[in-house]
Amino acid sequence: MKVLIGKTPFFRLLIPVIIGIAACSIFPWIVLLTPLTGLTGLSLMLFSYRTKKYNFRLRWLFGAGVFLFLFALSIHQYDEQEHQTRFTFSNGELSYIGIVQDIPENKPRSIAINMKTASPTMRKIILYLEKTDEAMSLKPGDEIVFATQLQPFRNFGNPDDFDYSRFMKIKGFAGFGFVTAGSWRATGRKSFSIPILSQNLRAKALDFYLRFNLDRDAYALLSAITLGYKAYLTDDMKEAFRASGTSHVLAVSGLHVGIIYIIINTMFAFLGKTGKSFNIRQWLVILLLWGYAFIAGMSASVIRAAIMLTIYCLGRISKGRGFTYNTLAAAAFLILIFRPFFIFDISFQMSFGAVFAILYFNPKINSLYRPANRVATYIWELLTVSVSAQLGVFPLVLYYFGTFPTYFFITNILVIPMIGLIIYGTLPLAAMGALNFLQSDILEHSYNFFQWIVKILAEATLKIVYISESIPFAQISDIHITLFQLIVLTFIIFTFTQFLYSKRPGNLIISLSAILLFQLTITHNIMSMPSPKIVVFNHSSKSDIAVVVKNRRIFVEVPHNGLLPHPEKSILRISDDYFDNYIGRERFNTDILILSQKRYFNIEQIHNIFNPSTIVLDSSLPRFTAKKMEMECIRLGIKVHDVAQNGAFSVNF
Repeated sequence: MKVLIGKTPFFRLLIPVIIGIAACSIFPWIVLLTPLTGLTGLSLMLFSYRTKKYNFRLRWLFGAGVFLFLFALSIHQYDEQEHQTRFTFSNGELSYIGIVQDIPENKPRSIAINMKTASPTMRKIILYLEKTDEAMSLKPGDEIVFATQLQPFRNFGNPDDFDYSRFMKIKGFAGFGFVTAGSWRATGRKSFSIPILSQNLRAKALDFYLRFNLDRDAYALLSAITLGYKAYLTDDMKEAFRASGTSHVLAVSGLHVGIIYIIINTMFAFLGKTGKSFNIRQWLVILLLWGYAFIAGMSASVIRAAIMLTIYCLGRISKGRGFTYNTLAAAAFLILIFRPFFIFDISFQMSFGAVFAILYFNPKINSLYRPANRVATYIWELLTVSVSAQLGVFPLVLYYFGTFPTYFFITNILVIPMIGLIIYGTLPLAAMGALNFLQSDILEHSYNFFQWIVKILAEATLKIVYISESIPFAQISDIHITLFQLIVLTFIIFTFTQFLYSKRPGNLIISLSAILLFQLTITHNIMSMPSPKIVVFNHSSKSDIAVVVKNRRIFVEVPHNGLLPHPEKSILRISDDYFDNYIGRERFNTDILILSQKRYFNIEQIHNIFNPSTIVLDSSLPRFTAKKMEMECIRLGIKVHDVAQNGAFSVNF
């Protein structure tokens, strides 16, 4: 690692940025030290230039000054980005003016729109508009006036839930609101900016794809792999790609932009490999790469890949070695200095982790075997790149998803070439679509041919993915690891690979020691595993009750009206009017009473039949009546837990 840092200047610049972002996320008060730290850094840099006599001896002053300045700058940028997610939420409806930022997304019961409110409270929010023809016709850049009560993003509070609130904060959103059909109107004014123009062009490209007469899944796949638009992907499709180890192809990233780069670079091959014409070739490639990024909606993953390849092209102009660790570090530095929250984004981590792993592992794996012919070389290189990338990201996959695809090396060999062919086929389709005004028979026949090719390839790709998902043991699941285990596992992979490559016993000893530490952490986690419990989960408008054992759900038969299994406590669930007409001489003592599904329960009447220690209102109850029942419980002195408001409710065995 010392050698790596020494040879990559941008890697050294990246370190204070990462430390600054991490420090600010853990210790928010450190923002107060930003001015002092920044001025100290600038002072040290200036002072190092005034000591010419001791310039070499005091060169560390300049390095320390740069470190402190970048540290302060990253903290400032982090605080600025976090400020954009802060919002003072009101207790009632307020009127706002906002501009549509993205292509509206058709949800089952609403139209989801990414909005940016107007000055003075310029914040990114998500609006859920009631489904109407007018709502579905909105375009990026449209200005609307709306009235709603904006709310902060909340997690459901379930023990196995995704941290949705943090996820939306990383994306830069401050809150969300529901808007009925009569509570908004379009002003007729439009806003113009580069991101909005990009989204409008992306929408036109999506409309163009409709002419290909693809089925729904193939259309969703084509939209995802060429434009990075994943709104049409179903949950089943996402899960199939994840289980097959090919989910990375669904996000336009280095793979896709790399294919575009190859196509563009080949187009200008006539400009040669040396001299001024070669430099012109690289600038044209950069220009067209950013043109593609513009059409693909300027998403974060596309911009990341475009920055990497831009630096690569600039390196080739300056006679550099092309794509190196320094190129990767430069791309990460430029992104994080402007968008610090990206360091917490899963796609950012996996993207840079995969590229770093390819740079590190691929040369070592390639040196193990030299194929005899071109076909074998292509397959071998595809396999080594796939394995290298998986070595870099699989600890992250275990940490975030708790799963790992077992046949990834097979599916990637089959799917990645197909994705490349689909992109190769889509580009001439787009070109011929733009020239359809020529009314040429040759163009029409060529267009139909390429359309058929893209359709066949898309459907074949989906078949490969679905078949690989259905193979037994296609995915290892339920193996979540902690953050500490993630660090240790990554360390094991790199040190053991270094041993295989260098044959030094020291690397093996370090690797085996890390494996022992990893095993100890697993043993500790097993020994400290929480006891089984009954959990009333928080799911929107749905009753969900299950037993959780070793952090896994064990679904049991839960009676609509009756006792739930528990060795010590009496837990009764009521979900209809079964007890409404019951008259008893004395009340039944219950520890926990769960009320669900029915629109309204008369708490006073229930209190005359049962004597519960706690009443649990599950998330299937309507919100208005749940609030009313909660107030009745408080009036009667009964402890109450509203699952929809306060998160999941659990009882240990």
